[in-house]
Amino acid sequence: MFPFRRDRAVFCSNKMLRDIEPQEVFLDRLAQKKETDIKKKFEVALPQRNVSFFFGIIILLLLLAVGKSFQLQVLEHQDFSDLAKANSERVYQSSSIRGIIYDRDMVQLVWNKPAFDLVCDTRDLPENRAEIFSKISLILGKNEEDIRSKIEESDFYQVEIEDNLSHEALMQLEARIDEFKGFRIEENTVREYLDPSLSHILGYTRKISEEELSESQGYAVTDYIGKSGLEEWYENELRGVPAKRIIQKDASGRKIGEVQVSEAEPGENLVLNLDYGLQKKIVEELEKSMKRIGAEKAAAIAMDPETGGVLALVSIPYFDNNLFSQGISQEDWQDLISSPFDPLFNKAVSGIGYPTGSTIKPIVGMAALEEGIISAETTIDCPSQVCIWNPYSLKDECYKDWTYPQAHGVSDIKRAIAESVNPFFYIIGGGYEGFSGLGAEKILEYFSLFGMGEKTGIDLPSEGEGVLPEIDEDWRLGNTYHLSIGQGAFTATPLEVSSALASIANGGKLMKPSLVQKEPEIIKENFVDEGNIETIREGMRQTVSSGSAVSLNSLAVEAAAKTGTAQSSLEGHYHHWISVFAPYEDPEIILTLIIEDVEGIQSVTLPAAKEILDWYFEESE
Repeated sequence: MFPFRRDRAVFCSNKMLRDIEPQEVFLDRLAQKKETDIKKKFEVALPQRNVSFFFGIIILLLLLAVGKSFQLQVLEHQDFSDLAKANSERVYQSSSIRGIIYDRDMVQLVWNKPAFDLVCDTRDLPENRAEIFSKISLILGKNEEDIRSKIEESDFYQVEIEDNLSHEALMQLEARIDEFKGFRIEENTVREYLDPSLSHILGYTRKISEEELSESQGYAVTDYIGKSGLEEWYENELRGVPAKRIIQKDASGRKIGEVQVSEAEPGENLVLNLDYGLQKKIVEELEKSMKRIGAEKAAAIAMDPETGGVLALVSIPYFDNNLFSQGISQEDWQDLISSPFDPLFNKAVSGIGYPTGSTIKPIVGMAALEEGIISAETTIDCPSQVCIWNPYSLKDECYKDWTYPQAHGVSDIKRAIAESVNPFFYIIGGGYEGFSGLGAEKILEYFSLFGMGEKTGIDLPSEGEGVLPEIDEDWRLGNTYHLSIGQGAFTATPLEVSSALASIANGGKLMKPSLVQKEPEIIKENFVDEGNIETIREGMRQTVSSGSAVSLNSLAVEAAAKTGTAQSSLEGHYHHWISVFAPYEDPEIILTLIIEDVEGIQSVTLPAAKEILDWYFEESE
């Protein structure tokens, strides 16, 4: 037996013995070494910092996942829900019937005229929209690019393509609307107004703009909105509540159902204090007087002194409000805004007003009575002019009665009102030769007490307010004299003048003017002495019986009045005023007229007032 052979032999039960080659012994040792190395590697511990970082990353990822899930399922649930609904539902609203406006005798002043609009919902437009745009542009007679631009530039899903469709376009669109995916026809109404002379009262409606649409709740792209006058002031009451419906669609955008969510509720009707017959008569007589003298601008207010109800409101020139409600052309718009006579401007109510001239003298007289400067029996010798020394020019400055060149002589407050005696008011306003006048501060205090220099609160937008001048170190006695007769820096709107004098007519109640019939509102009462009011009333009555408005004596009822002539900015031209109330004992109406920039001093408002009041009291019999 050989030892080498034994060492190399391996016995397997019932099997052959096999020889072991040398290379196999070498490979086995390599495998054992590799296995040992691997075990050593697994047995080496990782650094603690690496373990913490690894678990931190895992926790952060888990938190991000949970946070995103919370954001999507909780915080943004409503947004995604709305988005899902937007893909399957379309919520549309249909305009309600706008309220009607009537005068005091139920004369209808505005109508709703049926109209139809073409609207695009951009969410439903197909990919091949160019072909649709082309077909619609041919029907509407519009440029295809204009339609595309209107849709692409809008910030809203729904875009109005054309409003107030012509009958021909409407018929073609209705017959082929299924061809125009994303487009629909909406029924609507436009306003039709009775008379352009009512334009400053009624105002007008226009299609809502995108800016207004983004700022207003409950409006659709096809809605009209009040833009001026009563249409704007009473927008919430007039517009009503629109109907709402939901169109349900499948994944391909086809309509699969419709649900009517709510029915439309018509807007409220308005019944005005306005007397349309009186309105027409005032316009007729003012235009007649203006044509005779070549004037271009005028305004008028008629009120019930007892309630503040506005019986008429006129601003000439006026504009055609139907142009706006039914779509004004660029040419018509340019004509309106470039006119030197401001037809869009409400001269009776807006702006800073006019110098009032002598129409304000009853208020100055009331102030002098209230402050004890004079009594009803006080008489003053009134020269033709009041002259005072001016230390700056080192000479006398004289303030004439430029409407009445002769000296009036001795006058009391009643005669001074009746004959509009300027020197009387110079003296009681600013003082003269030892007679202490009111002074500018007191005059302005009483102007303010009677509502001057502030809005009356009438139910119209854009009401203006007159100007009460500021008394500063440059103020001179001459300025006080001018203020005493309604000249200088003092101005008032026709509405302010009418409202102030109405409080004298009714015995001492300053009423809030109102176009719409409602409970009368007293702004203030008992703010001046009743006896002093009666003295001023008697002076205004004397204006008619023997003063500057004597032609009104022929009216069927007794009247009281105050005339006025105020210098205008045009050399040699004047604003001519008159304010009349009647019947004297129990006034039903106060009428205030102004015609602007009349050349010279002539009687222009008085004849118009007489014709208007003759008609008014004949009609009321």
